[in-house]
Amino acid sequence: MTTRRPPLLFLFSLTVAVTLVGLPGCTTASPSRQQDATGPPKVLASFTVLADLARAVAGDHLQVTSLVKPGAEVHSYEPTPSDLRQAAGAVLIVDNGLDMESWRERFYTNLPDRIPRVTLTQGIEPLSIRDAAVAGRPNPHAWMSPRLAMVYVENLRQAFTETAPEHAGSFAANAAAYNRQLLQLDEELRQTIARLPRKRRLLVTCEGAFSYLARDYGLEEAYLWPVNGDSDVTAQRLAKVIRLVKERQLPAVFCESTVNSAAQEEVAAATGARLAGVFYVDSLSGPQGPAPTLLELQRHNIRTLMNGLLQDLQPAPIQATP
Repeated sequence: MTTRRPPLLFLFSLTVAVTLVGLPGCTTASPSRQQDATGPPKVLASFTVLADLARAVAGDHLQVTSLVKPGAEVHSYEPTPSDLRQAAGAVLIVDNGLDMESWRERFYTNLPDRIPRVTLTQGIEPLSIRDAAVAGRPNPHAWMSPRLAMVYVENLRQAFTETAPEHAGSFAANAAAYNRQLLQLDEELRQTIARLPRKRRLLVTCEGAFSYLARDYGLEEAYLWPVNGDSDVTAQRLAKVIRLVKERQLPAVFCESTVNSAAQEEVAAATGARLAGVFYVDSLSGPQGPAPTLLELQRHNIRTLMNGLLQDLQPAPIQATP
């Protein structure tokens, strides 16, 4: 006799149901009661980039944690029962939307309905992925544009003001201060990328995560797969990227921190280009790494890009911005 294994979603839901029974966060208490007596209310962000933005706006008034840890892949993350326990104690859940968290709806299905949620891409006109395999899907990486990151900040300010209105003034001041840093970053990126010869303004990456940044700063992009959740490299796409690198005589190609770079190493070997460094996009580094915040992530990436694409044209590498 053949025994059928229950589907994964059923097992996940069953485990969650057992796990959540009796949790304080699963009562009908108001959000203001869902906090430790010794600390501020808890906010749960889906991944590290959003958690960093949330901390910048929240200051000391909310305790922000990230569901997905640094270095982990966000698109294909599999939530665990302990993640559900953590979420059940939050006064607010922050996500990106635009299909970034492919597991989002399944995760929310297993949470109490009363926990408020905010999607930070609200109000953003998304760019569509042009790759035939996923044509029409939104590109979720809008935070890679400093100007669009300001929309994230405003959505956080509004959500935090609703969550803790007594701190509205602090949230507004924090948001304004962070937006000034984003505007400064925008100008830094604009001036730095302007130094690239036009023939070299082609960004070759593993994931197609740079569409918003490329649009804002006059770059072209070529990638091996559109999003990390669909990271199979076809022979046709590999050949296309190799051809582009050869035609443009690019000295460097790049890959992201959360994925395997083997396919990009093939491109480098076939073209003579160098795999010139790691970009951070979907995840920050750890506190001691090169990209512990979104602002440092952007500065690390642009230094890596410029040092790679200008390696044969400049005497010394670009240094960190003071």
